[in-house]
Amino acid sequence: MRVRVKICGITNVEDALMCVRHGVDALGFIFYKKSSRCIVPRQARTVIDALPALIGKVGVFVDEKKEIVEEIAAATGIDTLQFHGRESAAYCRHFRKRYKVIKAFFPRDLSAIDDMKRYAVDAYLLDLPLEDKKERPEVMLDLAFIKDVIREFERCMFSGGINPDNVRDILSVIRPYAIDLARGVEDLPGKKDEELVRDLMRKVING
Repeated sequence: MRVRVKICGITNVEDALMCVRHGVDALGFIFYKKSSRCIVPRQARTVIDALPALIGKVGVFVDEKKEIVEEIAAATGIDTLQFHGRESAAYCRHFRKRYKVIKAFFPRDLSAIDDMKRYAVDAYLLDLPLEDKKERPEVMLDLAFIKDVIREFERCMFSGGINPDNVRDILSVIRPYAIDLARGVEDLPGKKDEELVRDLMRKVING
């Protein structure tokens, strides 16, 4: 089975449908006001209503109040919640009654494995802190280290520094459950580039 692809930071119908057309498995909608890719719930609903069936719709939140997450999820029609802050295991467990849950981790060493094992979630996302990405957009987690982490979990997602130019090299070293990217296929924050999306998906699908 090929590695799944989630394109995050979707802000408009045109980009969403274009990504789907090229075989993207899931789309991410960021509800974090400090993000340059933030989308308001009403617009997210417009995009989601335009999507065909069987496309994953992921809402991304950072240390948000539970009631706000629930309101946005109900208003938009997202089916998966991605928590990208310091949310506790109990916080994540609260939402699994109704939604699939992805929890982001920012591993520095193998001690992260013990922390991840405390979380009963549907997928684990391995990423870099936002501050690191801002300072060095090209920076990436060490793949040899990530390979060791992925061995411990059935559904590990990988993010940070992925683009069409390096995706083949990445997937030749690690085989995550999915990759997750935004900046690597953009013209500017929140606006996707069709040529980059097409190139990325061709390389993921064809190996």
